[in-house]
Amino acid sequence: MTDSNNQPDTSKTTLTIEQEIQKRREAVRPINERIARLREESVNAQVKISTERARLVTEFYQSGVADNLSIPVQRAMALKYLLEHCSLPVEEGQLIVGLRGTGPKEVPTYPEICAHSLEDLDILDTRENMPYHNTAEDKQLYESTILPYWQGKTIREKLFQRMPEEWLQCYEAGIWTEFMEQRAPGHTAGGERIFQKGILDIKEEIKQRMAQLDKSDPAYEEKLEELKAMDIAADALLIYAQRYAEKLEQLAQEETNVDRKAELLHMASICRKVPAHAPETFLEALQHYWFIHVGITYETNPWDSFNPGRLDQHLRPFYEKEISEGMLTREKAKELLEAFWVKFNNQPAVPKVGVTAEESFTYNDFTKINIGGLKVDGSDGTSDVSYLLLEVLDEMRTLQPNTAVLISNKTPDRLLRKALEVIGPGFGEPPLFNADGIIVKMLRQGKTLEDARTAGVSGCVETGSFGKESYILTGYFNLPKILEITLNNGVDPITGKKIGLETGDPSTFQSYEELWDAYLKQIKYFMDIKMKGNDIIEELYATELPVPFMSLWIEDCVKRAKDYNSGGARYNTQYVQLVGLGTVTLSLSSIKYHVFENHTFSMEELLKALSSNFEGPYEMMRQVILTRTPKFGEDNDFADNIAKALVDKTVELVESYPPTPVRRASRRAYWLPTTVHVYFGRVMGASPDGRKAGMPVSEGISPVQGSDRKGIAAVFRSVSKCDWDKTGGALLNQKLTPDIVEDPETLKKLGQLIRSFFNMGGHHVQFNVVSAELLREAQKRPADFQDLMVRVAGYSDYFVNLPKGLQEEIIARTEHETV
Repeated sequence: MTDSNNQPDTSKTTLTIEQEIQKRREAVRPINERIARLREESVNAQVKISTERARLVTEFYQSGVADNLSIPVQRAMALKYLLEHCSLPVEEGQLIVGLRGTGPKEVPTYPEICAHSLEDLDILDTRENMPYHNTAEDKQLYESTILPYWQGKTIREKLFQRMPEEWLQCYEAGIWTEFMEQRAPGHTAGGERIFQKGILDIKEEIKQRMAQLDKSDPAYEEKLEELKAMDIAADALLIYAQRYAEKLEQLAQEETNVDRKAELLHMASICRKVPAHAPETFLEALQHYWFIHVGITYETNPWDSFNPGRLDQHLRPFYEKEISEGMLTREKAKELLEAFWVKFNNQPAVPKVGVTAEESFTYNDFTKINIGGLKVDGSDGTSDVSYLLLEVLDEMRTLQPNTAVLISNKTPDRLLRKALEVIGPGFGEPPLFNADGIIVKMLRQGKTLEDARTAGVSGCVETGSFGKESYILTGYFNLPKILEITLNNGVDPITGKKIGLETGDPSTFQSYEELWDAYLKQIKYFMDIKMKGNDIIEELYATELPVPFMSLWIEDCVKRAKDYNSGGARYNTQYVQLVGLGTVTLSLSSIKYHVFENHTFSMEELLKALSSNFEGPYEMMRQVILTRTPKFGEDNDFADNIAKALVDKTVELVESYPPTPVRRASRRAYWLPTTVHVYFGRVMGASPDGRKAGMPVSEGISPVQGSDRKGIAAVFRSVSKCDWDKTGGALLNQKLTPDIVEDPETLKKLGQLIRSFFNMGGHHVQFNVVSAELLREAQKRPADFQDLMVRVAGYSDYFVNLPKGLQEEIIARTEHETV
């Protein structure tokens, strides 16, 4: 449209942008002034490094008191020392206490795992996107005390020292990343045990288990030391809670407001009850869990952060009992949940640098609250608490916590519709998951039916048996890069180094099958190296960084007298995260269709085009690839069968390796990227799908950005041709124009489409409801769009905080205008 002067009329676009951002901002509506103030303070707080934990842990080890003790006992005593001496911040007006760090968004460091250098601290302080501010005093403490003591002792240093040369070469080339070079194992969620047991109950379990130990057992001493460590770690949190009770009583004495004084005294009485004893009320359950959450995240920096799992089901008995007795109102329960929400938002992810920052560039620490799904008896798990949690999510719209709505065939349409209404304003939450598919995955892995029904999703899209499983992620695996190396006969064209196998000059291949076989050989070669590294890392954490406090809360660790990191959990799994399904599928589709079947161009010509980055005369070839290649995401069997074969073969390969040597963990595969698809693209040249050098590869299991032009239904049909029940989870991003969710009838159709997708075997879908115009405007005026949140991968983040490459990748995703 143009005006009378033949100038483009941008008034409609501008109005649409204004309406879109207004809708987003109006969606934030905390229940009352107290929560609004707490939320505002949390959202606006500057992220800083707190060196208190590093100082206290270093003091403890420097003291020598634990020098001759077992490592598990040392670790437990270090936690006890920390919780005896750490700060006890109480946010003004909060109803729940406890905080990892010295204040809201003041993030501790973990020098025993990763001791940041002075250069790291400078980078963290000054980087443009997502800084972690730190002071001259912080750097002085690191220079004088922290770094001299921990030099040569950190897990990070030991990890790289123990790795074989071929592993290091692959890591440096971007074949994979490693989750645990700066973060500890974790990635688990609370089960029923947390909400049904007090610490004194668990101490009694430990006492009984100690009495049962057989002195003739070769592992007697090891088991005894682990149980001693668990007992000390249990005491540590009891001390922490009692310190808070005393702090609250002191604050109450000083408080002049009568109502707040009563609140503080009530909070103190709760801290004297939980976590020592099992909770009996709604607020006690929240405070009980939160103390445990702080303990776990103070003990180490687990990736991903611990989370309460199926929270609606855990809280339901407390809620219904108090509601029926007239001791709790729905409004008060919502206020408590919104206060709980703020607690998560006040604990950003620990600082990351280098490749680890590249693979997960966010303040989000991936706590994921699960809503819906089935109960242990197989009935629908939806309750009023489920709707309360969705209302809280809708009203708060903070960066953390994340959520997951589990949709079963038994889930009422009302819950799905409510979830879609919350998605509508464009916040990116909640993602939707196939609850029945999760159960199938768990049963396939050998879980009992009851444990499968109470399983859920943590991190981004990763399934696990909540409260019963140690499912540890080991790093991202760059499938497009391995295809690039295959096309160069084992040589990395970026560095010129030969790091793969010599599987033949592709220009001599006579069939697509020859290329496919060569590619699978390269994948296996690199996976062999990765798995050897995984075993080294598992042994390192099992022997040098046990987690006796986390072990208290995961079923069977006390029973087996074995640490979470050593195989104590009921179920033990190790995951590799595969990346680039869309890029590899479209690349292989391009080669198969154009080189081997239609002879549009030769392999030799394609290889020259790739080495030239499709520049000059090769741009025409690129346009042919982009416009005339059968595409994954458009319900085209030619391309979709390639994706299915890739999923089948890679999962088969990962599962072919024997259980891990220490935890005896089975090997499994996820398909997800967080933000690593940007990094993986940056270490590659051009690819046969028409992607130019340095650009991001596809994310999750989504089609290549912008290539899926036949609607959401076509994407769902393509994706569901792959067997995701063989995996532990797979991430699918979709992008909708904001007007789609305005129409109730369209929303209903979208819900029906999602149910069909899950019935066809889809695992997960999440939606960005945002226009490209709004995102472009935010890039131009970042100061005006500080609160603009978008879906990145398995989490949401503030758009203007993201690196430019990631911003562009989100904008490039196909924007669906119809359902």
